[in-house]
Amino acid sequence: MGKTGYFTHRDFWKHEMGRGHPECPERLDAIEDRLLSSGVGDALERGEVPLATLEQLMLAHTPEHVEHLQSLAQRLVADAPAGGPDHAQIDPDTSMNGFTMLAARRAAGAGIAATDAVIAGELENAFCAVRPPGHHACHDKAMGFCFFNNVAIAARHALEKHGLKRVAIVDFDVHHGNGTEDILSNDPRVLMVGIFQHPFYPFSGADHPAPNMCNVPVPAYTRGMDVRELVEAMWMPRLEEFKPQMIFVSAGFDAHRDDDLAQLGLNENDYYWITSRIHDVARRFSQGRIVSMLEGGYNLDALAGSVEAHLRVLAEV
Repeated sequence: MGKTGYFTHRDFWKHEMGRGHPECPERLDAIEDRLLSSGVGDALERGEVPLATLEQLMLAHTPEHVEHLQSLAQRLVADAPAGGPDHAQIDPDTSMNGFTMLAARRAAGAGIAATDAVIAGELENAFCAVRPPGHHACHDKAMGFCFFNNVAIAARHALEKHGLKRVAIVDFDVHHGNGTEDILSNDPRVLMVGIFQHPFYPFSGADHPAPNMCNVPVPAYTRGMDVRELVEAMWMPRLEEFKPQMIFVSAGFDAHRDDDLAQLGLNENDYYWITSRIHDVARRFSQGRIVSMLEGGYNLDALAGSVEAHLRVLAEV
């Protein structure tokens, strides 16, 4: 049995978008507390989390996008001693503080470090407990709580740096991973499979996706057993035909029935089952290689329990 890595960093706690914002540092506290109390944390190997270089960010993003966020961050830090604004607004739901660029570069760096360790055989798989999330970040813009697309950067790193020929991305966040689709659409080396509530933010993914996208939009109030049937019918044949050499997961847990930001009906057992199906594919085609990265999930108890279920499968505990 291979080892499961766990990648997180204190910089992820420093990024915050204002009092009461659902994408908050307490999300990571809830996960850490659950891994400690359940004992699952004892089965994980903690990894070092570097800062992604600006060149690595440009695996998925335009230089202009990277430079824009870098200059916003520098301005926030420079203006802080003089009583300047402590946040820069990106969109109605998304803002950055003086630590956001640091956290966002580390979040991308976590995916890169996990990918390197898994491909080197040091780990069989890994989970990255990161903030800010990434799957709404498009090649040229930040949106939806996301600044850089962590999963797309890691997948491109596997393809460009390590020479893999086929990687799959599995996205089970309740929101469509529009940024990942924007970046990787029509790249034949990538298969992306996703299931998401629709119509719902960001109101995309249902119309004419590229051939390498397997999007499964579902209506509000869809329950776990229906999601399982759709995963079996829609995702599994595509993944088995594609035979990925590595699998990346956009692991959002906001489709949980207790999460108030959306209206789907999954529970911890459903996340255990979905992860088991991904694990099966990885074992058959990908030498077990999975790098999973935290996306959404805003009810703290539901998030913690769902991450525990996800990690129980990856670490086989």
